[in-house]
Amino acid sequence: MTRLFAWLAGTLLLLVLAVGGLFLAALESRPLVDRSETISPAAINQARWLLYTNDPRRLQQGEARRAAIPASLIDEGLNALASRGLKARSAFVLGEEIAEIRLSRRVPLLPGEHYLNLKASIHEGSGEPKIVAAAIGPLVVPPVIVQTVIDIAIRAAGYSREWNLSRQAIRELSFDPARRLVIVSYVWEPSLLDRARAIAFSPEDLTRIRSAQESLAAMLDHYAPGRRIPLTGVLATALDVGGSDQRENRRAALLVLGVYLAEKNIASLIPESRSWPQLRPVTMMLAGRNDSAQHFVVSAMLAAWTGEPVADAIGLYKELTDAGQGSGFSFADLAADRAGTRFGELLNRNERRLDILLNKEIHDHDLIPPLGGLPEYISALEFQRHFGSTTSPAYRQLTAEIERRLDTMPLYQPEPK
Repeated sequence: MTRLFAWLAGTLLLLVLAVGGLFLAALESRPLVDRSETISPAAINQARWLLYTNDPRRLQQGEARRAAIPASLIDEGLNALASRGLKARSAFVLGEEIAEIRLSRRVPLLPGEHYLNLKASIHEGSGEPKIVAAAIGPLVVPPVIVQTVIDIAIRAAGYSREWNLSRQAIRELSFDPARRLVIVSYVWEPSLLDRARAIAFSPEDLTRIRSAQESLAAMLDHYAPGRRIPLTGVLATALDVGGSDQRENRRAALLVLGVYLAEKNIASLIPESRSWPQLRPVTMMLAGRNDSAQHFVVSAMLAAWTGEPVADAIGLYKELTDAGQGSGFSFADLAADRAGTRFGELLNRNERRLDILLNKEIHDHDLIPPLGGLPEYISALEFQRHFGSTTSPAYRQLTAEIERRLDTMPLYQPEPK
């Protein structure tokens, strides 16, 4: 018995050493993907167009469709997911018949710079996408192993049903490198939309969101329709929630308030909310402006639910759109966007300084920086003449000024390094 135990222990040790050796052999000193987490306004525009042209609410069961997805949208989307979920960086590289997904993550705790780099290639063709080649660093990995690991991970996360539905819906995958497009032919299955909603909002989320909607409805019922009211009081009351998971309760309250100020119907996200109490129309003000209240809260909601890069990209996209066909580009609105984004990130991290703020009377200057001197109502022509693009020195000088103003505010002061 002692010999058997010694043999088992020795075998286990050899396996551990072998796995550890393979892991160390797979590490590299440089990342395969080295980029920021930023999402471009162009990607937001592409996503909006893709959803508009493939609106699932207008599709019939069994309807065959083809979606042309920009490779740049897939690239930025994968990087955003990897950054937020894995603290890694990702890239999508489109070739003639093969597309490659790349991912890099720095390995902590080891001395020096060590990165785990992964590559997986997908070949165009009929049926669901299949991995045809894979590697971890310099080590080639059989595709069947990678596919098995993915299936196990999805099953462990509880998304097997959604995964299988998606795979069955895709009928063909083709690449158009000249136009930088991925063409996906699929057959629509309505249950995919229901499952997507179920993933986005758990039963616990729905309970919290309904409670937040009921609380906000009761609060607004004290005001006459159309009355101007300060956002600070509404925000303080809406976020004054406890419970076993205060962060999630506050995110729910911010979602309800953000959808309301975006002038959208929450039923488009949550169909069952049609039976919930309706919110009385009032005009919320921040820094003497309704648009500042809207920009602040919507950006805060997006940051709390989707992350800072998405919130920033959507805010910038809206301003660029306004420059061409709306009220014009506004750096004041951009400042409200950035303040809201920082607020949402603080809420998402459950920062103590947010609790300190909510435990006292909130004023406008606690939430948003001074807007004086920030140019507004800039047409597309004027924007092109004065700034050229969002990467020009003139543009960056003004956005740096916005960040400087935010950094001086107690709520948004950067963490000491």
